[in-house]
Amino acid sequence: MQLQFIGGVRTVTGSMHLITAGGARLLIDCGLFQGHRQEANETNRSRAQAFAGADALVLSHAHIDHSGNIPTLVKMGFAGNIVTTAATRDLCAAMLRDSAHIQAEDAAYLNRHRGRSGQPPVEPLYDRDDADAAMAAFVGIGYGRPFQVTPAVEATLLDAGHILGSALISLVIREEGHTVRLGYAVDLGRRGLPILRDPELLRSVDYLILESTYGNRSGGTPEEARQALRRVVNDTYQRGGKIIIPSFAVGRTQEVVYDLYLLDQQRKIPRLPIYVDSPLAVDVTEIFRLHPECYDAEMRQLLEQSRSGPLGNAQVTYIRSVEESKELNFLRQPAVIISASGMAESGRILHHLKNNLGDERNTVLFVGFQAENTLGRRIQEGAKSVRIFDQEYPVRAHVESIDGYSAHAHREALVAYAEAVAKASDLKGIFLVHGEEEAIQALASALRERGLTNVRLPEPMDVVTL
Repeated sequence: MQLQFIGGVRTVTGSMHLITAGGARLLIDCGLFQGHRQEANETNRSRAQAFAGADALVLSHAHIDHSGNIPTLVKMGFAGNIVTTAATRDLCAAMLRDSAHIQAEDAAYLNRHRGRSGQPPVEPLYDRDDADAAMAAFVGIGYGRPFQVTPAVEATLLDAGHILGSALISLVIREEGHTVRLGYAVDLGRRGLPILRDPELLRSVDYLILESTYGNRSGGTPEEARQALRRVVNDTYQRGGKIIIPSFAVGRTQEVVYDLYLLDQQRKIPRLPIYVDSPLAVDVTEIFRLHPECYDAEMRQLLEQSRSGPLGNAQVTYIRSVEESKELNFLRQPAVIISASGMAESGRILHHLKNNLGDERNTVLFVGFQAENTLGRRIQEGAKSVRIFDQEYPVRAHVESIDGYSAHAHREALVAYAEAVAKASDLKGIFLVHGEEEAIQALASALRERGLTNVRLPEPMDVVTL
């Protein structure tokens, strides 16, 4: 039996892994690789083509860097089941269509400019019909229910506490009388986050595949994040500016709205309008309401106190139409605008940034990880100007980051989780993935210092025998 590391290795996008056992091939995740446009398109197409012959796929969660290349895979001929939680299936139904829509819009916009200069048009990876076709392969299953995914592999999904429906994957692989138990903790959530339950513990595993996104960072607590949000809102309000928040439509948007609700109820911020400008975020918020099985006790209590709950309070306007989105350009009073994508690579956030980056009264607030070579990372690192839709825009707005909102476990929590897995298992090795080089090396050192010495750092396309 073999394990191959395909994507999300030495980087944080495009997660994809392959298990070969018993004559069958099982994919774990099929994420969209993000970065420079041409490189990303070539990588996503080539991966889908190379692994379209796999027999099945287990999906950990709906974030696009884990699910976003599934329509390309199906388009290339993949015909197996895609097994995941019911909540992830519902989220993907909205998110993959949205991904197709964003690709089409971006391609159309770019092609108008490319046509003027005689450049060939760009093509999206897939369209909405491809996304809909992919959904026919999804099979939803509950947490804690073992299922046979291939003749040689049994899988169980456990709550990852990362986003709605996110799962840790426990795999029992059998081949020629040999049994290996593999745990997949990519991505691993944080304890104490609003709305969702804490991550469960993977037990009795021989090998652990562990993320390292924040392997070099010590994160703040959810309460510290809430107080940082309070400061940013109050400071920006005093300047008469707007807070522009690039945010993932799933999880992060709902958490920020949740905290704004609590701060407003406690009278710790001025009552100001909040606009969630993302059709996807609107759909996702509705899906959140359909899956109370994922809620923690605090969220359940808030729902009992208010019929609409913290996600539906009167200060929040959810925007679907392009016309309503354009009207936000004419806002002159302080407001919060939350829009996707979370790394500012595509979607409506690009329009809000180009319209607001040049005003020193405003604040661009990052509440999630910004990968290398993304617009979000360039702004976060202090670029004086940035290129958006092939035009240069000055950055005069204040730029803030709150790490405490990350749905990823930070270094201390990752080390503690690995130690707990080792205590509950006969752990033979840990593979670190889903992290940039500095983060991977830092987490590996921290694990080895705690006595977990068999830590491996695979390279893209590495194959190991289990």
